[in-house]
Amino acid sequence: QVQLAEFGGKSVQAGGSLRLSCGASARAFSRYAMAWFRQVPGKEREFVAGISGSGGTTEYEDSVKGRFTISRDNAKNMVFLQMNSLKAEDTAVYYCKANSRGGNYYWGQGTQVTVSS
Repeated sequence: QVQLAEFGGKSVQAGGSLRLSCGASARAFSRYAMAWFRQVPGKEREFVAGISGSGGTTEYEDSVKGRFTISRDNAKNMVFLQMNSLKAEDTAVYYCKANSRGGNYYWGQGTQVTVSS
């Protein structure tokens, strides 16, 4: 069982920056691929960014490429999402997800990001 806790969400102005953090309770954290998703009311949760266990491979949803950066610190069991040039449409609840090699996955409770234009 892996427990995830996101923090860092808040209200910011459009064009601003924000850094989200996610702490994991997992042992052997580097064995988990990690990802950030987001969800707005009435819509499905959508993929934002992902990172491999080693941190060597990352991928992004098209609308955030060049603005968001995912990273991880395996020594501290942490994953981050640096968000720059924020837009109103980035407003959502952001969730951290851990994917095990065995196919299990775990979600955090989410953190609210609100971008005002």
